[in-house]
Amino acid sequence: MNKAQFIALLAPHFDNNKKEAARAVDIVFDTIIRNISKGEDVMINDFGKFKKVDRPARKGRNPFTGETIQIKASKKVRFLPAKALKEVISGARKLEAAPKPPVKAAPVVKKAAAKKAAPKKAAKKVVKKAAPKKKAAPKKAVKKVVRKKK
Repeated sequence: MNKAQFIALLAPHFDNNKKEAARAVDIVFDTIIRNISKGEDVMINDFGKFKKVDRPARKGRNPFTGETIQIKASKKVRFLPAKALKEVISGARKLEAAPKPPVKAAPVVKKAAAKKAAPKKAAKKVVKKAAPKKKAAPKKAVKKVVRKKK
């Protein structure tokens, strides 16, 4: 599952508003990242713990040449799954039903009291339609004959 799919699954919990769901996901991830970068651990009950780990410098081997190389010290993020997550993954514990999005109650529409009006007589108008105009037949060209005077 990628981030877009994750947001699409959360959208029904936000009245099908993907923007609000995306904003919530971004806030959660941003908070986790900021706390880990400060060096604080982020523990989420029944899920796991995100932890910043310092890896010391060490020696390694180039797999192509077999040459020994020095690997610099680095900082990494480690995720330690919680016991409950491990149990669900292994099948030892059943996962509870997923929370359903809240059902929005349909707005109550009150019907206005019907007014009794006197029936109006509709005047009928008789409209005659004009006959469609016919296209004029093309005129035949008439040749003028000029007679010479004698």
